[in-house]
Amino acid sequence: MGAVQDSYITVAWLVLLVVLLVIEIITVGLTTIWGAGGALAALILNILDVPFAGQVVAFFIVTILLLVFTRPFAMRFINTRRLKTNYEGIIGKTIRISQKVDNIGQTGMAVVNGTEWTVRSEQDDVILDPGTLAKVVNISGVKLIVKKYEED
Repeated sequence: MGAVQDSYITVAWLVLLVVLLVIEIITVGLTTIWGAGGALAALILNILDVPFAGQVVAFFIVTILLLVFTRPFAMRFINTRRLKTNYEGIIGKTIRISQKVDNIGQTGMAVVNGTEWTVRSEQDDVILDPGTLAKVVNISGVKLIVKKYEED
């Protein structure tokens, strides 16, 4: 292979490395960093005059190995202090019913964290009057599924 072609391949690996790193910096989601590692390995092999086919193979092998062996480890330590979303934070919460909960009559409301929610009882035969305390056991679509609150 000629020196001109080698320099184009070197530049191509370098551009790929930079593009993947820039995407990773922008997204910060551990999505392209593994490919950047593969591009770096291929770039090093290119500098060491390894044939292009070997560079491509090394790119894929290093990328896959990094993805398989380091991603699970990295994901364990990224976002370890993730906050629960509104949805996750409501389950298990004790709420006060603001409108009579009657599954058969399809009524029931409660305000949770300043947001009004449609409420349904866990059991169709249980009716909860306004002012009653209930515990959120699940969320189905946009409805809170509750059971009557009982002190532990």
